[in-house]
Amino acid sequence: MSPDLVTFGETMARLENPAVGPMRHARSLDLGIGGAESNTAIGLARLGGSAAWFGRVGDDEFGRLITTSLAGEGVRLGHTVVDGTAPTALLFKERRSGTLTRVQYYRTGSAGSRLRPSDVPHDLIRTARVLHVTGITAAISDTARQALDDAVETARDAGVPVSLDLNYRSALWTPAEAGECLHTLVKRADLVFATEQEARLVVPGDDPAALATGLSALGPGDVLVKRGADGAVAFCEGRLHVQPAHRVPVVDPVGAGDAFAAGYLAEFVRGLPVATRLATATAAGAYAVTVRGDWEGLPSRADLELLRTAGNDVTR
Repeated sequence: MSPDLVTFGETMARLENPAVGPMRHARSLDLGIGGAESNTAIGLARLGGSAAWFGRVGDDEFGRLITTSLAGEGVRLGHTVVDGTAPTALLFKERRSGTLTRVQYYRTGSAGSRLRPSDVPHDLIRTARVLHVTGITAAISDTARQALDDAVETARDAGVPVSLDLNYRSALWTPAEAGECLHTLVKRADLVFATEQEARLVVPGDDPAALATGLSALGPGDVLVKRGADGAVAFCEGRLHVQPAHRVPVVDPVGAGDAFAAGYLAEFVRGLPVATRLATATAAGAYAVTVRGDWEGLPSRADLELLRTAGNDVTR
């Protein structure tokens, strides 16, 4: 069966301190996984869509944790490569205070960074309803960027919409390097997700509306500027849309953008209108930030209905 979503990139083992404070004082670390693209794949699968992820993982326990976790969430992994010559990358999340989270990556020479054009499953991409990529893959290595270019070109040739989340990571490249590469990718994309800061790497603009219209002028039909607790501003189908956010207590903001993209794409592949896409996207983002972890709080369809209809803190 053809997947709704195909995505790829580097997913890492995630270690974080369970209590707030400097990580050096932690006596234990919680183990999980995290990766922008796989987070989005899980989010779409939880909302009833079909998602496939490919990439490289090490032939180690962390690699096996990644594949078993994704498979357990219903994500297809048939084209994932187990690389016996490089380790799975690690990310450390430090809950430094109740409102500040710091993330560090240990990914140099990792299996995921060795992604290459020969790993790209062209036939799978040609059958997808959307290909989702991020700027992270373009930044982790030259061969990964080549694989991204190859995948995007395959999708465009097959008429498969290309979704791009800019996902700028300052530890991987400079703003100038990112801006040049992302400008080219935006011109080849059909849907673009960006924060205001990320959008300014590509186009000038003093406000979210100007940034959304500026990115849209480069070619994509749907541009979503994510604003966290302030919701989102989108330029879709030739006009601006403003979507407020749900007011929720924030436990962990990491992964909120991936949840937003998953919600939007879940409705996009179903052919639903922009208003529905934005409503699901902001609801998914709200659920994501109320739970610790990069993807653990992603909602199901039943969760979305609960958010719309529940009038009390307890349902029975």
